[in-house]
Amino acid sequence: MRRLSWQVVLGIVLLLLSAVFYLLEYVIFRDARHLFMYLFSDTAFVFIEVLLVTLIIHSLLNEREKRTRLEKLNMVIGAFFSEVGTGLLTYLSDFDPRLDEIRKELIVGDDWSEKEFSGVHKRLKVYEYSIDLKRADLGELRRFLIEKRDFLLRLVENPTLLEHETFTVLLRAVFHLTEELANREHVVGLPDPDYRHLEVDIKRVYAQLAYEWLDYMRYLKGNYPFLFSFAMRTNPFDQSASAIIK
Repeated sequence: MRRLSWQVVLGIVLLLLSAVFYLLEYVIFRDARHLFMYLFSDTAFVFIEVLLVTLIIHSLLNEREKRTRLEKLNMVIGAFFSEVGTGLLTYLSDFDPRLDEIRKELIVGDDWSEKEFSGVHKRLKVYEYSIDLKRADLGELRRFLIEKRDFLLRLVENPTLLEHETFTVLLRAVFHLTEELANREHVVGLPDPDYRHLEVDIKRVYAQLAYEWLDYMRYLKGNYPFLFSFAMRTNPFDQSASAIIK
């Protein structure tokens, strides 16, 4: 026979102890009416106790655990943007010949409201992302991503990210682009079909990265003003951006 789990053993022991104490009370006081009255009262309160524990206390604990997981998740996302995301977005936005159409909208300000963030989110969803490989330094982009490949691998292995579907999709797209570029010894003089293939991969990363970046900016503004201040001073869409406060 399979060994009983410790939870089952503990349950049996507690039931036996309860029975022993009820029996001991009857032996000492010889009052069955009093014993059963309190037994039924205690049993009736069990339903209220279950309500308090399962619906209220459990919900509060779940909410606290959810906030903790979200905080850890955003720490990982912050590490991604510090190490890879912001630099990569600077590269890719430089490849975009139509960037001036949305550049001003992506200069996030201290006074931005939730309505303004939502408006730019909608704008990014319908924006037609463009990549001009003639103005792109694919060799520099390749070097940058290969240098960050170990970091990207560690992020992919992080189980916390599974709870953030859109960021996971972005991470996979970045990793795929890294692999595509890493497996080409040279990125100059490639056949036109290959350039078109790389352009699709780059546009996929660019669109998802811009959207996640704005979402992360909204999180920083609402929770960490000092991190938000630095993020805006190094805004990849701002040509005059500088970490130095003037």
